[in-house]
Amino acid sequence: MASAYILVVDDEPDIRQLVQEILEDEGYEVDTAENGQTAKESCRLRRPELVLLDIWMPDIDGISLLKEWSENDDFGHFPVIMMSGHGSVETAVEATRLGAYDFLEKPLSLAKLLLTVEHALQAYKLDKENQGMRQQLFAVDEPVGKSKVNELLRHEIEQIAQHDSRVLFIGETGSGKSKYARLLHRLSQRSEYPYIEVGVATLDPENSARELFGAEQDGKIYYGLLEQAGRGTLYIDDIADMDMATQGRLLSTLDTGHFHRLGGSDSITLNCRIITASQYKLEQLVNDGKFKSDLYFQLNVLPVKIPPLREHCEDVPDLLNYYRDRFVQQDQFNYRNFSIAALNRLRNYPWPGNLLELKNLVQRLLIISAEENISIEEVENCLEHIAQKQGLSGAETFALNNPDMTANNALQSLFEHPLKEARELFEKSYLEEKLISVGGSVGKVAQLAGVERTHLYRKMKALGIDAKKIIKKKK
Repeated sequence: MASAYILVVDDEPDIRQLVQEILEDEGYEVDTAENGQTAKESCRLRRPELVLLDIWMPDIDGISLLKEWSENDDFGHFPVIMMSGHGSVETAVEATRLGAYDFLEKPLSLAKLLLTVEHALQAYKLDKENQGMRQQLFAVDEPVGKSKVNELLRHEIEQIAQHDSRVLFIGETGSGKSKYARLLHRLSQRSEYPYIEVGVATLDPENSARELFGAEQDGKIYYGLLEQAGRGTLYIDDIADMDMATQGRLLSTLDTGHFHRLGGSDSITLNCRIITASQYKLEQLVNDGKFKSDLYFQLNVLPVKIPPLREHCEDVPDLLNYYRDRFVQQDQFNYRNFSIAALNRLRNYPWPGNLLELKNLVQRLLIISAEENISIEEVENCLEHIAQKQGLSGAETFALNNPDMTANNALQSLFEHPLKEARELFEKSYLEEKLISVGGSVGKVAQLAGVERTHLYRKMKALGIDAKKIIKKKK
């Protein structure tokens, strides 16, 4: 994993120089620090991907510095390898307890140093990938299906992946924009580095800039998503929902290639590739004065249109089987076969909710029966249920938590609000109704709504939703 940025912290100049030269010969980018305070300053200026940390230093010992880093939950932890010529078993145990990856004794063995560094970086990368897999439990990493539409789109992604330009995915909700963003990252030269995904709609509006750009306060650093992505890829969904102030910060970052953390004075270099997505036509939002035109042109270097599922319905059978297998494997549902009649019916269904709707339908079909085959009658019942739920769209869903209002009155009530407030009212009503229907389980709501659980918690907090109070009130 050449080119990783490594910080070597040691008070002995000869050791620092030797380790730096060895690692640079292997293709790593290396910086050095002579003591704990200098190490803190280096981390403030740039987040390392690995730290080699001496234990005995004049100002602060390495164990205390490691403890300080490990106790700062906002820090955005990186792997740390401890070094010492006078270490003990107790010291090594304490370092490991605090999160150190390994412990190297001086004089350093060249072969062991390089092997430990390589393994530490690989383990950190694997841990990040596992976190991403947990966050995207039912994400499709590869385009599923053999349709001509899929083949052409995959070829387009393969061509774009050879370059490092910014990409803007445009497509309906649930059409699979994030799926193709992950594929683009995997095929790109940045595939060895982190892939981080965030939806603007899931961020607390008051903290969106902090989440993206990071912050400094009282000597503590919070590494934002731009830095956590390192030299990898940051995928920003729902870019149209970004507030104007954060749009301005992002525009400045793309213009200059640098940004400042909130509360910080130092310029931080942008290293990651930014990919964005939207379900809306951003040019229309630009014309309406709701999206910065300069930012639109910065993001729209390579636009990619993701077609809705109804435009490649021949992929539906493969997708149904894919999600069936994933649910069976991960949730231990009973394995069920789709009958030919059921597959044919679903292949000709228009799928207004795209992949999200298809996934939810598969989950429901696996839950409602343990019979070996999925019949067309079951499918029709599920589609009827979906139609009823979709019939509530917006106004009637809002009316669920406002029983004194008719659906039409609820709709008119939503129309009286600005778009942002109307959306928040609908989202609040939608999530509260889902929580009631599943007995307050946030995890189940996350699955039904097709969002990652951490993002759902943030959204609930932003909307002032307390699951326990809702269920208690309902009872």
